[in-house]
Amino acid sequence: MFLKIPDAWQFVLDTEKQNENFEKLDKFVFDAYQNAKCFPPKEMIFSAFEYCKPEDVKVVILGQDPYHGFAQANGLAFSVFDGVKFPPSLINIFKEIESDLDLPLPISGNLERWAEQGVLLLNATLTVEESKAGSHQKQGWETFTDEVIRKISEDYDHIVFMLWGSFARKKMSLIDSEKHLVLETGHPSPLSANRGHWFENKHFSKANKYLKKNKRKPIDW
Repeated sequence: MFLKIPDAWQFVLDTEKQNENFEKLDKFVFDAYQNAKCFPPKEMIFSAFEYCKPEDVKVVILGQDPYHGFAQANGLAFSVFDGVKFPPSLINIFKEIESDLDLPLPISGNLERWAEQGVLLLNATLTVEESKAGSHQKQGWETFTDEVIRKISEDYDHIVFMLWGSFARKKMSLIDSEKHLVLETGHPSPLSANRGHWFENKHFSKANKYLKKNKRKPIDW
């Protein structure tokens, strides 16, 4: 298999249907990486899962696609490698954190520091071809990541799900809002944010308040 899911997350493929989907997806991604420049680097496709085991997840932030520019995507939704110029959506995320929590803008856009604390930075599609946004959609990734969301919701308690924008909000049906906190708002992209659909959402302070209430360590954003 080209795609190697960390052992702790193998339970997501515990049905024949999921296994069949994943086998087809594996072939597609293998061929894509053989025939074109794709991101993130193949060894980082499952970075979001490698940083935290399912039982350690505190917050799920859902993105759509990896960045498709050269050397941006590092396998974590909204995150970039150290030294890479911040994409516009990430700038707006940091601006909201600055406003919400009175924290200075960080030097790096690498969100590994969040992932290490239990923030699952999950893109719905985990790979993309260079300069072709959405090029790996509808090939099986969404089936896999939907199951990840459903399993986390079903098997664990007191997790914060941040759904930003219409695409992410469509995942609401996969989440049990009776046992988790679901925070919804517009996407942090300039188009949405400039229309007043992102800023002042205070998701980061709300998440920490909820985690503390449920005796879980808050996130150092």
